Amino acid sequence: MEKTARPKVAVVVFLLEDKKVLLGRRRSTVGRDTFALPGGHLEFGESFAECAAREVKEETGLDIENIEFLTATNNVVSDALHIVAIVMRAVPADPDQIPQNLEPEKCEGWDWYDWNNLLRPLFGPLEAMPRCGFDPLFPPILA
Repeated sequence: MEKTARPKVAVVVFLLEDKKVLLGRRRSTVGRDTFALPGGHLEFGESFAECAAREVKEETGLDIENIEFLTATNNVVSDALHIVAIVMRAVPADPDQIPQNLEPEKCEGWDWYDWNNLLRPLFGPLEAMPRCGFDPLFPPILA
């Protein structure tokens, strides 16, 4: 019987601070040198919010709160890679904490960028979102 390729499920996080979003420049083969959100693969039995908190902590050292679902995207990246991205948003639990680059083999570093003036190039799935009018700042997060 032939093995059928299946999509992977990823959770990405718009981590917001005022009107800024946390982005890192990718070092991995897929999307190399593009700016992307923190995130990663959903583990078995994990909720989207649990995955968001775990991935942000693993990659940046930041604890997050007010985690909420925004949307999902369907991304066929190549003939061999199909990712369903669960898009979440959150805010840092401690606004004074500074993001660290805890996975330097995957990312060059993290910084805050104005959503209305993002650096380019953006990671493919993220690039399409502002062009389509998507705005992670609206509606505002309620504390």
